[in-house]
Amino acid sequence: MTVQIIEATAELRLDNGPLNLVDQTLLHSLDKALTHVEKQSGVRALVLHGGSGRAFCAGSDMRTFAGLGDSAAERKILFEDWVLRRLAALPFPTIAAVDGPALGGGLELALACDLRVVRAGVSLGLTESRIGGLAGNGALRLTRLIGPGRAKEMLFTGETISVDKALEWGLVNRLAAESALQEARELAAAIGGRGPLSNRLAKELVESALDSPLGAGLAKATVLQQRIFDSADLSAGVASFFDKRNAEFTGA
Repeated sequence: MTVQIIEATAELRLDNGPLNLVDQTLLHSLDKALTHVEKQSGVRALVLHGGSGRAFCAGSDMRTFAGLGDSAAERKILFEDWVLRRLAALPFPTIAAVDGPALGGGLELALACDLRVVRAGVSLGLTESRIGGLAGNGALRLTRLIGPGRAKEMLFTGETISVDKALEWGLVNRLAAESALQEARELAAAIGGRGPLSNRLAKELVESALDSPLGAGLAKATVLQQRIFDSADLSAGVASFFDKRNAEFTGA
């Protein structure tokens, strides 16, 4: 795993062979990288990508399943869940830049990000049912994005879908003609120029919309809007609007 901080964007490059297979090495590297990024001040967006490998991530390394006892399997599942939860809970927008196939656990990594930018021609799928497995995190996050009917079809068949269909279904946010990484970088730069407190609270509200009854969500929205009205960022943004200049946000 390689970590770079470029201006306000943290870039995490998966680096686990040409297929970037999910194993304990990759998960521990990602966990360590997230800890590093969380300690950096000024990060306003994160891009996760597969580097120059043949795949963004082609799924789990099947060798890691061999000879696993019940306790070892439970530890593996719990740790993978922990890492994906950490990625999803980062307090700024996250983008998966997918320039190669994202299959099984690889698509689960992309689903744990807020946004997905995918290169044309790339295939996506939760393929676990082909070997009798189960996409735990992925099944839940996929259903949130594309609804139960389409999610069930993908899960039951284990088939891959085209990026065009994924875009139509809402699984993918943007289709890149040539480089998903370049487009994701441009998107991250645009996000980095917006109010970081605004984006953090917006992310929190969207999650509330999915998890809470409407009444509770609206009550929370009122509280968070009041927080924004009291923020230095909003004052800076309003002043920059009248001064016709870019705002200098601090996240406060």
